[in-house]
Amino acid sequence: MKYISSLLSTLFVGVGICSLPQFAANAVTLGSGAIAFAQPPTLVSASTPYNETSVSDTTYYFTVKVPAAAGESLQQVTFTQISGAEEIEFNSNDTFAFVGTSDRRGEKLALKSVVSNDKQNFTVTFANPVPPDQTVTIGLRTYRNPFNDGVYLFGVKAFPSGQETVGQFLGVGRLQFYKDTYLEG
Repeated sequence: MKYISSLLSTLFVGVGICSLPQFAANAVTLGSGAIAFAQPPTLVSASTPYNETSVSDTTYYFTVKVPAAAGESLQQVTFTQISGAEEIEFNSNDTFAFVGTSDRRGEKLALKSVVSNDKQNFTVTFANPVPPDQTVTIGLRTYRNPFNDGVYLFGVKAFPSGQETVGQFLGVGRLQFYKDTYLEG
């Protein structure tokens, strides 16, 4: 009888916990009033279909996953070149974004602004914030790949929607460029 009583009390407690409403994660509000993600997005990948040096009009794809527990939508992403033999210049007029990955494209996303403070800092702001539990890819168009081969690194930072927000560093996107030895030969 003691065993049945213990089992029933465990069952009722378990059912009670399971029947509690599931609360969505809320954004974090800092002491200053600034908003941050409860769980920041993740940089999934950085890639380009053309990794030879000097190729004109190429696209660099940066894929970001906004987790279900983010607590806030993704409003803005900044890219900062932190390494490479030369600065890569992006064409702000040809930047685009879409839901999904570079090989599984979904709906195109409207951009509110694309701003380059200098050649090393590039900011993309979505017209409508990307909601949690979405994967989005930003296509940064370049005028050309670098002349110099090697590894080029880009720091990626995400900002939630809101007036006063705090960006969170997502990671480093790595692109490697090679000299086309076939053309040099």
